[in-house]
Amino acid sequence: MRPYLYLTRMDKPIGTWLLYWPCVWGIGMGAYATGIPIASMAYLMALFGTGAVVMRGAGCTINDMWDVKFDKMVERTKTRPIASGVISRPKAFVFLSAQLAAGLAVLVQLNPYTIAFCMGSMPLVIMYPFMKRITYWPQLVLGLAFNWGALAGWSAVAGGIDWAVALPLYAAGVSWTLVYDTIYGHQDKRDDIAAGVKSTSLLFAENTKAILSGFSTSTIGLLCLSGYMNGQGIPFYATVLGAGTAHLVWQLRKVNINDPSMCWKIFKSNTWFGGIIFSAILADLVYTRYMAKVEDEGPLLVKAKA
Repeated sequence: MRPYLYLTRMDKPIGTWLLYWPCVWGIGMGAYATGIPIASMAYLMALFGTGAVVMRGAGCTINDMWDVKFDKMVERTKTRPIASGVISRPKAFVFLSAQLAAGLAVLVQLNPYTIAFCMGSMPLVIMYPFMKRITYWPQLVLGLAFNWGALAGWSAVAGGIDWAVALPLYAAGVSWTLVYDTIYGHQDKRDDIAAGVKSTSLLFAENTKAILSGFSTSTIGLLCLSGYMNGQGIPFYATVLGAGTAHLVWQLRKVNINDPSMCWKIFKSNTWFGGIIFSAILADLVYTRYMAKVEDEGPLLVKAKA
């Protein structure tokens, strides 16, 4: 089983977290808007968490099946199970089928609209590995695929999508993906040049920090726009503008794009950014419901004292 666990990157859970966080952003903001019980929200979070583990693994299998030639040429990836020959492509295909079946078992627990909507992300998942062959923007396609959960999470709560809220939330996630995956790509840029692989890391080159500053600003701005359209309160904005901005600024100040180990460290730190944004949504949700409860109980307490 170890080669198959390695194929799904179970030893590197950061990818699962980066896939999961946009899902719970959408669930949290949907819960804020619709008022669903916390227990229902927690159930959906657990369901999407299971789905994130399964589908991240499936995405890795697809990526490694298509990229076996390139993986053999890159120092960091040449020991992956398919590239090294430990797992054959036919066996990987059978394993992928099992992964997709498990993902479908999770998916059918959701409402019909969300089931159909989530199926729409599969072309992006399949397309992504090919993008690095034809464009310097494969990270954009990855962002479109990895943040689909922001839309699906909202849909799972509401049975539909309020695009005025969910679309800027989705765009914020895509912009964030361009930040962290460009940093990630700088680990392999020398091997990528030799292999003929394209990426935003190579495209931005020494201008990376300046360009990613723009994408970071866009991420925060779009999160605030989504919050505004959803009627979020002070706890949301205070956390996003405070801790969220501070973390992105820290990343860009700290990272050395010519140091692969530093790039990996900063890339992994993005799970904290995802957690910060979710904590902003959750804090606002709890605060708003608490204040509403106080307002509802206030007249009853006054009447009881009288």
